[in-house]
Amino acid sequence: MRTFFPSESCKETHLKSINPQSWLQVERGKLAKFSSESASSIDSLIKVPEPPILPFFKPVDYVQVLAKIHEELESCSPQERSNLYLLQFQVFKGLGEVKLMRRSLRSAWSKASTVYEKLVFGAWLKYEKQDEELISDLLSSCGKCAKEFGAIDIASEMPVYKKLSPHGVITTNEDSCPRTVSFRIADEKIACDRQKIASLSAPFHTMLNGCFTESFCEEIDLSENNISPLAMRIINEFSSTGLLNEVSPDLLLEILVFANKFCCESLKDACDRKLASLISCRQDALELLECALEENSPVLAASCLQVFLRELPDSLKDSQVVELLSNTTRQQRSIMIGPASFSLYCLLSEVSMNLDPRSDVSVRFLRTLVDSAETSQQKMVAYHRLGCVKFLRKDLDEAEQLFGAAFNLGHTYSVIGLARLGQIRGHKRWAYEKLCSVISSSIPLGWMYQESSLYCEGEKKWDDLEKATELDPTLTYPYMYRAASLMRKQNAQAALSEINRILGFKLALECLELRFCFYLALEDYQLAICDIQAILTLCPDYRVFEGRVAALQLRTLLREHVENWTEADCWLQLYDRWSSVDDIGSLSVIYQMLESDAAKGVLYFRQSLLLLRLNCPDAAMRSLQLARQHSSSEHERLVYEGWILYDTGHCEEGLQKAEESISIKRSFEAFFLKAYALADSSLDASCSSTVISLLEDALRCPSDRLRKGQALNNLGSVYVDCGKLDAAADCYINALKIRHTRAHQGLARVHFLRNDKVAAYDEMTKLIEKAKNNASAYEKRSEYCDRDRTKADLEMVTRLDPLRVYPYRYRAAVLMDNHKDKEAIEELSRAIAFKADLHLLHLRAAFHEHIGDVMGALRDCRAALSVDPKHQEMLELHSRVNSQEP
Repeated sequence: MRTFFPSESCKETHLKSINPQSWLQVERGKLAKFSSESASSIDSLIKVPEPPILPFFKPVDYVQVLAKIHEELESCSPQERSNLYLLQFQVFKGLGEVKLMRRSLRSAWSKASTVYEKLVFGAWLKYEKQDEELISDLLSSCGKCAKEFGAIDIASEMPVYKKLSPHGVITTNEDSCPRTVSFRIADEKIACDRQKIASLSAPFHTMLNGCFTESFCEEIDLSENNISPLAMRIINEFSSTGLLNEVSPDLLLEILVFANKFCCESLKDACDRKLASLISCRQDALELLECALEENSPVLAASCLQVFLRELPDSLKDSQVVELLSNTTRQQRSIMIGPASFSLYCLLSEVSMNLDPRSDVSVRFLRTLVDSAETSQQKMVAYHRLGCVKFLRKDLDEAEQLFGAAFNLGHTYSVIGLARLGQIRGHKRWAYEKLCSVISSSIPLGWMYQESSLYCEGEKKWDDLEKATELDPTLTYPYMYRAASLMRKQNAQAALSEINRILGFKLALECLELRFCFYLALEDYQLAICDIQAILTLCPDYRVFEGRVAALQLRTLLREHVENWTEADCWLQLYDRWSSVDDIGSLSVIYQMLESDAAKGVLYFRQSLLLLRLNCPDAAMRSLQLARQHSSSEHERLVYEGWILYDTGHCEEGLQKAEESISIKRSFEAFFLKAYALADSSLDASCSSTVISLLEDALRCPSDRLRKGQALNNLGSVYVDCGKLDAAADCYINALKIRHTRAHQGLARVHFLRNDKVAAYDEMTKLIEKAKNNASAYEKRSEYCDRDRTKADLEMVTRLDPLRVYPYRYRAAVLMDNHKDKEAIEELSRAIAFKADLHLLHLRAAFHEHIGDVMGALRDCRAALSVDPKHQEMLELHSRVNSQEP
C-alpha cells in the first residue's frame, strides 16, 4: 500500500539532488567510516515517509462487526445477503486478508438474489482473478471447464413482460368499429388489424375502440410520431405474431422509442431483449447504453454494463465509458443496475483507484458511491474513501468534511485524515490531542499510537512508537522510524537489528528498501545488491527514493562495485544460503543467475519455492508461470503446469499433469510433484506406500542436492507417519549430509517418538544455530522441553515472528490452567487485535463459555465462522453457546 497512496514527493520524476552514481564512486570493498560529512549524506539517503492513510473500512472492534454481520446473515432476507457479504469483504480488506476477501466476494456472488448483483460480483471476481487466465486454459486442457464467471444471459434472468387486460378503458361496441385500420405515414399506408394493434397498449386500445374520432376512422395519420413505414409494418407483424425476427438495430431503436411513447410494454420488452442480444463489443454497448437509459430499457442497459464490467480495468481507460457510467442519475442507475448501485460503484471506484487514486475518474465514481450509500456502514466506506482521494489531490476543505462525516458516523480510523489536515494547517497540538482523545475513549490499537507519534517529539514519540509495535507488530512505520533514527545517530548495528526485526516475518518492500539504503551508506555493496535484487524479484518495476529512481538503475550501478560470480560461484552461494535458511539471500542469488545462460525454467521454479516460503503467493505464481514459459522441454513444462494447478487448489489436475510428464520422461520433478499432490489429496493411509515408491523413484532420477534433500526430508515424514522410525532417521541423516538443514526438525521428531526428548531438543538447537530464519525452529523445540524452557522458546518465537499464533494459544492455556481467566483472555486478545485467526477466536470463545460469558462466546463464535463458515468444531461450539443465549 506504500505505493498505492504515496507521499506527495513521489510525484516528482526527476532525480533532484539524488545522484546514485556519486554514492558509488568509491574503491571496491572500502570499509565504512562515519564522519560529519557522511552523516549529512545519510540524511539524504534515509527518509521515512509518513504512513499512508489507507482508503479502507477499519472498524475499531472488527470482531464485533464480523459477529454482527454473521448474526444478520442468519436471519436476513435473501435480498440483504449480498450487501452483508460486501460489508464483510470491506472488513477483511481493512485487515489485509486477501483470501478471506475473495471468499466474501464469492459468497456475495453465489447468494445474489438479483441478476444485477450476480453481474457486479461476477465481474468483481473476474477482475480479482484477471491474472489467472492461464489457469483456466490449463484446466481446459485437463477437460475441466473453469469459466464460472462467464457472461450472464441477462435477458433470460429477467422476467418477460406479461400482457394484462386493460381495466377502466372506455370502449364502444368493438363490432361497430372497422375491422381494419390504415396508418398513414407520409405517402404510405400500412393496413393493420385494428384489434391486434389495440391489444398492444391501453392508449392504442382507447384510441381505436374508445370514444375518439379515430375509433370510427379507417385511416389514421401517424406522420408526426417519428415512425417510418417500415418500422410500422414490423409493429403490425409483431401485433399478430408477438415476434421480432430479423430487424436491424436502427429499426429496433426506432420501434423502442415508439413503443415507449405509446406504452406498448410487450413490444418495448421485445425490442429491449432483441437489442441486448445484438451487443457484441464495447462500441455496441457505448452506442446503445444512452438510449437504454433514456427509454427505460433494463435488459439492454444491464447488457451494455456487462460488456464494460467484463473488460475491467481496460474499459475504464476509455473516456466514453467513464463519461456514461459517472454521469448517471439515481433513476438511470435504477434502470441499469437495479438495487445494486452501491456494489457497482464500490467496484468501479476500487478499479479506478488502483489505476490512479488521484484521477478525476476516481473522484467521479466515488461521488456516485457516496450518493448510492444507504446504510451507515456504506456511508462510512464511501465518505472515508473519497476523503482519502481528496486528501491526495490537496482538496483539503472537502477532505476535512468527508473525514469528519465518516468519523461522526463511527468510523474512528478517519480521525487520521482529520489529524493530518490539522498538522498541515499548523495545528499539531490539536492533532495530538485529537488522537489522545480517541485512544482514551476506545479500544487502543497500534495505528492510533503510530499516528499520535507523528505529532510529538523526543521520548514521547519513541514511547508511542513502542506502544504501536506492542499493540500491532505488523505496522512497518515504527520499525523504519526507529531504524532510521539509530542510523542517523551512527549506530549502524542497532539500526540493522531494528529493521531486521520486521523483515524476519514480513517481507515489506519499503523495509527492504530502507535496509538497502543502510548498506549503501555503509558502502557494503554486496549486501546492498542482495537487497535490491530481492526487491526486483518481488516487484520488477519498483522505484526507490520516494519513487524517483528505478531500482533496476541502482542495481546496474552497483554491479560495477561488486565481485562478478561465475555460474559455479552462484551455485555455491545458493547452496550456502539455502542451507542456512536465508531465503532473501537465496532469492538474490537466483536473480543474478537468471542473467546467465543457465536453464531459466529450473531457476524460476526455485524462485517460486522461496517466495512461497516468504508468504508472497502472487509473486510465487508469477515465477511459476515464468518457469513454464522458459521450460526447455514438454515434460518440464507439464511439471510446472502441474504445480500451477496444485497451488491454485486443483490437486487432481496437478496429478494429471505429473502423470503426463512421467509418460514422456521419468524425471525427479515429475515424480516429486505426483508424490506431493497424492500425499495431500488422499486421506487413505494405504496411499503412503505409493507416495514412498514415488519419492524413491524421484531420488533415482538426476537432480541437484537442494531438491534431493527436500525429497529425502519428505520421504522421512511419510516413514514417520507409517511408524517406520529407523527408515525415517536414515532419510533425515542422508538429507543432512547434503546440507538440507530443515531435516534436523524431522530427526528431532524421530528422537521424540523414541522417547528421547533430550536428543530431540538438541537436534532442534542445531537447526536454530544454523538457520537464519528460525522462529519455527524455536516453536518446534518448545515441544521437547520443560515448561520454563518452553515458555522462553515461545517468547522468542513471538519476538521473531509475532504472526505465529501457537505461542499465544499456549500461554493463554497455561494461564487458564492456573485460573487466571482474565489474563488468559487478554493474551489471546492482544493477538486477535491484529490477526483475524480462527484458532485464536475459537479458543477465546471456549474461554468465554468456560467463565459463563455467553455473549462474549457467541460474538467470538460468529466472528470465527466469518473466517471459516464450515469449521466443524466451531459450528458445534456455536450451536452449544447459541442455545444458552438469554
